[in-house]
Amino acid sequence: MAGGSLYHDDDAGAITDINVTPFVDVVLVLLVVFIVTAKLIVARGVEIDKPKAATGGDVSVNAGGELFVNGDKFGTDADAINRIKQIAATTSKPKAIIAGDRKSAYGGVMRAIDLVQQAGVTAIALENEHP
Repeated sequence: MAGGSLYHDDDAGAITDINVTPFVDVVLVLLVVFIVTAKLIVARGVEIDKPKAATGGDVSVNAGGELFVNGDKFGTDADAINRIKQIAATTSKPKAIIAGDRKSAYGGVMRAIDLVQQAGVTAIALENEHP
């Protein structure tokens, strides 16, 4: 049987070789699906680069509704907006992280968001603490 074929045409013997082409196709499709879904899962998160006190824009509201920018208390909205503008001018991509006390009113946090937007900062994140 020199020069004979690996497969025989007679029906008596079963073909015992495995055809791996469909298996490879399925594995490649699963790999593509995994890559696409992994990118979607990672893209869901919010990228927050919390700035330092000297260059950042931390805005806080305490339980009494008082507004703080980088730890400094501001009584009027205009003063707070001016300070936020000063801080935002020190960086090319200004970001603001707003933190509200658990006992503060929802309106206080919304006021802080509004002041940050009036100062021209559009990248806003709300700070929270993991339980």
